[in-house]
Amino acid sequence: MSLQPDLGKPISKAMTIAGSDSGAGAGIQADLKTFAALGVYGTSVLTAITAQNTRAVLAIAEVPEEVIALQLDGVMEDIGTDAIKTGMLSSATIIETISERLEAWGIPNLVVDPVMVAKSGDALLQATAIRALATKLLPLCLIVTPNIPEAEVLSKREIRSDEDAREAARAISALGPRYVVIKGGHRGGEPVDVVFDGIAFVEFSTERVDTENTHGTGCTFSAAIAAYLARGFSPLDAIGSAKEYLTGALKASYRIGDGHSPVNHFHNVLINEPETFAIRRS
Repeated sequence: MSLQPDLGKPISKAMTIAGSDSGAGAGIQADLKTFAALGVYGTSVLTAITAQNTRAVLAIAEVPEEVIALQLDGVMEDIGTDAIKTGMLSSATIIETISERLEAWGIPNLVVDPVMVAKSGDALLQATAIRALATKLLPLCLIVTPNIPEAEVLSKREIRSDEDAREAARAISALGPRYVVIKGGHRGGEPVDVVFDGIAFVEFSTERVDTENTHGTGCTFSAAIAAYLARGFSPLDAIGSAKEYLTGALKASYRIGDGHSPVNHFHNVLINEPETFAIRRS
């Protein structure tokens, strides 16, 4: 795949609306890396600043709602976007602000990653915000990508079997999203993602990668879906291609800290060594 833009046509653009990860393995940083790796120009709207590393989230500072709205409006008025993904939104008021602006801009390709808990176990979504997520944001989105614990919260049921996952997908679909992707990484065996389009089910399966470097997998997966949507892929093709990209990123991951290290976002990018030039001294 060539990552060089075709100068004869506009480059595809994707926006991430999420929190910042100072360890750069998840959140805004992971999303922008994914966009770049998939040949898409990325823009960002920061909803919160987190102090974190591979072991823990040390602090969270929310961005004021008016600043969040101005970030989104400012980018849309000048640059625009072909797809948007949301990640960490943390509070009901932030979700309401984002939903209002997204509805005003009429975004067709919206991917919602309903981030609730960090890989370290720290809560990233306030309990009072879950209702706002379900009633304000999900009705606007094309694709929602909960993992098993998130799907249990949104569907209000336990998921222990394949049929449980399908029932949960039906329940979440009733909240408004066009496609529901219940990720299978938290279940045993192969990580099978169950996709429901409101009528039929499709399953995407791949081998399980034996690695502890899983920080930011949800962010990366949803960002990849948004990137492929921005490039004109159909929803199902975008989901399948994003799963393939994430699997490669897990296989090529490497350790950077003592906790959950991130995936390798640039596993598909060939990095050329710079040429050495002689320095001429006067």
